[in-house]
Amino acid sequence: MTPVPPAAATSPHVMNTYGRLPVAMSHGQGCWVWDVNGKKYLDGLGGIAVNTLGHNHPKLVPALQDQVAKLIHCSNYYHVPGQETLAAQLVELSGMTNVFFCSTGLEANEAAIKLARKFGHDKGIEIPTIVVLEKSFHGRSIATLSATGNDKLKVGFGPMVDGFLRVPRNDIEALKQATLNHPNVVAVFLETIQGEGGINPMHLDYLKDLRTLCDERDWLLMVDEVQSGMGRTGKWFAHQWAGIVPDVMPLAKGLGSGVPIGAVVAGPRAAQIFQPGNHGSTFGGNPLAMRAGIETIRIMQEEGLLDNAAEVGAHLKAGLEAALQGVAGVKEIRGQGLMLGIELDRPCTAITGLAAEAGLLLSVTADSVIRLVPPLILTQAEADQIVALLVPVIRSFLSAPQG
Repeated sequence: MTPVPPAAATSPHVMNTYGRLPVAMSHGQGCWVWDVNGKKYLDGLGGIAVNTLGHNHPKLVPALQDQVAKLIHCSNYYHVPGQETLAAQLVELSGMTNVFFCSTGLEANEAAIKLARKFGHDKGIEIPTIVVLEKSFHGRSIATLSATGNDKLKVGFGPMVDGFLRVPRNDIEALKQATLNHPNVVAVFLETIQGEGGINPMHLDYLKDLRTLCDERDWLLMVDEVQSGMGRTGKWFAHQWAGIVPDVMPLAKGLGSGVPIGAVVAGPRAAQIFQPGNHGSTFGGNPLAMRAGIETIRIMQEEGLLDNAAEVGAHLKAGLEAALQGVAGVKEIRGQGLMLGIELDRPCTAITGLAAEAGLLLSVTADSVIRLVPPLILTQAEADQIVALLVPVIRSFLSAPQG
């Protein structure tokens, strides 16, 4: 891997919070990026499911330039017209009713937790409890970390926040048993496809059963679509494959194609819980972020990117399955659309660097799962290039002596 020039290297004054590769990006075009040394990479990571439209999209860039010249930020003391426009679009796409805007997925999930708690308090429940899943990931604030099902991330940050009940995923009977005689439960909070947990999809029947159970018990069904939403699986939101509508849906990542944005979409059961003074966000709903969301949705619709995600994702998955069939050490290839994971039988974080050396950007999550979440503009030819670049890296890694 070509060393990063000193001028581009991480400053010694930046907190050491990321295990970075020795690469610094300079610019991008479509599904490709170049580092400061001129090396070209196929972007199979998309900024971790953020760069929906790839890089330097010819329709997005002029729109953002236009907005920057007009108004970047405006306090929520005043009406922001873009909020009404984007909220109306999200309501139409989701079948829900109201939207709160923030700046990140963590913020959106934090707001969802607050919604659930106030929902409980409004019903007279003093200690509301939210059901969450094993291997979940909802963020790194203290509350969202408490909801997250990864104990490694919690070390050194205790005590965690109370009020969460953890159960296995895709097991409705285990959930029913765990909540038996538990009158404080107010919500079930889950990802449709667990991203950081290893690209673990929820079964469609499980999602349907959850919807029914939450209706029966007057709980909020809160579906975290921060990573799996915005067309990544071939529908606007991954839970739509199950034909359900949640009560609360946090969004972020791909909604702004790289401009920081978060949203909480709510249905009738949750839409009026927050009142003035209950919640807020200084940067949430700013004009630039709203324009990015509006334009992202418009371009996705104009260019048929939902169908593209489904078709190219299926092509990529099939290509990986064919190329890795029978390879010892490959346990499973799973996911949907352009949210795919390749699980190996051993820790494989080294593959992130090995793939970058080969000219492919990706990540490893849950220690042993290679994650691919490329821009939704990916072509079949580029999907074939991902297979051609990645498979030799996997084969070489698996054949190397362990330890």
